[in-house]
Amino acid sequence: MAAPVPFSWVRGEVHLDVLLGVVLLAAAYTWAAVASRRPAPLGPPLAFFAGCAALLAALNGPLHDLSDYYLFSAHMVQHLVLTLVVPPLWLAGTPGFMLDALVGRAASLRGLAPVLRWLTRPLPAFAAFGVALVAWHLPGPYNAALETHAWHVVEHLVLLGASVLGWWPILSRSERLPALPYAGQILYLFVFGMPMTVVAALITGAEHVLYPYYAAAPRVFDLTPLADQQLGGVIMWVPAGIIPVVAFTVVFFRWARAEREADEAA
Repeated sequence: MAAPVPFSWVRGEVHLDVLLGVVLLAAAYTWAAVASRRPAPLGPPLAFFAGCAALLAALNGPLHDLSDYYLFSAHMVQHLVLTLVVPPLWLAGTPGFMLDALVGRAASLRGLAPVLRWLTRPLPAFAAFGVALVAWHLPGPYNAALETHAWHVVEHLVLLGASVLGWWPILSRSERLPALPYAGQILYLFVFGMPMTVVAALITGAEHVLYPYYAAAPRVFDLTPLADQQLGGVIMWVPAGIIPVVAFTVVFFRWARAEREADEAA
C-alpha cells in the first residue's frame, strides 16, 4: 500500500466510517442518558466521550497516516490507544443501567446469555485479550492487515472488542455481569499486562525486521526499519507495565475506602 501523499503533521486521512460510527455511538449514549432521567455526575460522560475522542484521534489524521504508511512505532501508539485507553474510558463512563440494558437485549437472543456470562469471567476475558493481542502482532496477520484495508478494520474491531472484555472484570458497572470484588481485581491486574509485555519483548529483541511492509515503507524520519521496530516494542512495553500499576493503585485505594466506610457504618 503506497502512501497517498507526503506526510504532514497538520492534515491526514479522515475515515468517514470511523467518524460515523463514533458519532452514532456518542448519540446513542446521550439518548440513553437523557431518556433515563437519572441524575448522574459529570465524570462518567466525560470519560466516555474522551474515549470516543481518543478513538477518532487514533484512527484519523496524522497518527493514522504514520501508522498505515510509514512507521511501525506509530502503529504501536495507535494499538495502545485501542487497547489501553479507549476501552477503559468507555467502561468507566458507561453507567450500570446502560450496560444492563445492553446485556439484557443481547441475552434475549437464544443461547447468548450463558456465552456472555462465560466471556466476562476473568479467565476467558483475560484469554480473549491476550490471544487477540498476540495473534494480531504475528507477522502474517499483521502484514495482511496493512495490505488489505478490510482486514485492517477487522483487526481494529477485534482488538477493541477483546480489550473491552479484558477490562470488564475491573471496570464493569453491570449488575448482571459485574466486575470482580476488589481482592479479585488486585490479583487480575497482576497478570493483565503480561501478554502485551511478552509481545513487546519479542518485538524489541528481534534481530531482523518482522514486518516487511514497514521495511519497504518510505522513511519520514532518520530511523531505520529495525530501529523503528525496536522503538515500537519499547513504546508497547512501557505502558504495558505502567497502566496496570496505575489501575492497581486506584483499585487498592478504592478497596481501602470501602473497608473504612464499612467499618464506620458497622
